[in-house]
Amino acid sequence: MRVAVVGAAGQLGRELCPLLPAADTIALTRAEADLHDAAAVAAHLESLRPDVVVNCAADNRVDAAEADARDAVAVNALGVATLARHCRDHDALLVHVSTDYVFDGRSTRPYTEQDAVGPLGAYARTKLAGELFAQALAPRHAILRVAGLYAEGGSRGKGGNFVDKALAQARAGKPLRIVSDQVTAPTWARDVAETMVRLVPRLVDGTAPNGVYHVTNAGACSWYEFAVAALELAGVRAEVTAIATDELGLPAPRPAYSVLANTRLAAAGLPPLRPWREALAAYLLA
Repeated sequence: MRVAVVGAAGQLGRELCPLLPAADTIALTRAEADLHDAAAVAAHLESLRPDVVVNCAADNRVDAAEADARDAVAVNALGVATLARHCRDHDALLVHVSTDYVFDGRSTRPYTEQDAVGPLGAYARTKLAGELFAQALAPRHAILRVAGLYAEGGSRGKGGNFVDKALAQARAGKPLRIVSDQVTAPTWARDVAETMVRLVPRLVDGTAPNGVYHVTNAGACSWYEFAVAALELAGVRAEVTAIATDELGLPAPRPAYSVLANTRLAAAGLPPLRPWREALAAYLLA
C-alpha cells in the first residue's frame, strides 16, 4: 500500500511519516506538492499513483485570511479538490485533515461528527469547503477533524506551537496573557498520527466506513488552563493572566467552544486518544 503524505513537513506530517513503512511512504513537502499549483500537483500524483493520499497540508493563518483569503482558498479548498479528483480517477483513498473551526462554538457539549457545522471566519469557511470537496469528489474518503494541534517544531505558518511559545516567554521572564473564554481539546500531533496509522488500513479494507472522524485528545480546557498546565508540568514559574478573547483585538472570530466528541473512532473499534494533560506531559518529556 503506497501512501503519499501531502504536507509532510508540517506538524502532523512530521509525526506521521516516521510511523509509516519507509519503503511505501512518499513524503511530499511543499517543494514537491504545492497546493497553490493544482496542475503540478495533479501531474506529480499521476506519476506516483499512490493507493492512499493523506492531506496534512493547510494554510492555517487564521487572521491573515480575514484580510486576504486567496492563499487559504487555494490550499484549504481548491487544493483539496485537486487531491480528491486524483483519488476519484485512480480509485485511491483520500484522508483529509480538517479542523474544529468548522463549528460556530455555540454548543454546550462536545460536537459529534453528525452535528451541523457553522464556520465563523474566512479560514474556517475554506476548511469547510475542503471537506465538501473531499466528500463530493472522492468516493473513498475520510475527513479527520483535529483541534489545537501542537508538535515539536510547531507550525511554520504560526511561528511555532502554543506550548513552546508560552514556555519560551515564561523562561524569558515575561508575563503571559492567555484567553480563558475559548475551550477546546488541545491535541498532540503524535497521538493523531498514531491513530491514523491504525485507522487507515481499516479505511482501505472497508472495516471502517468513509466519512468524518473527530480525532482529539480526551477532555477539555481553556487556553489559559492549558498554558498553566504546561508551565506546571515543565516546572516553570511565571505570571499568567486570564483574559477575554476580545482583549486581543484579533481580526478573525474563534469558536468559544470547540470540543469534539470522538464517537466514530469508538464505533470503528479504535481506542480513544489519551486525556490532553497526559499527552501534554508526554510531549514535554519527548
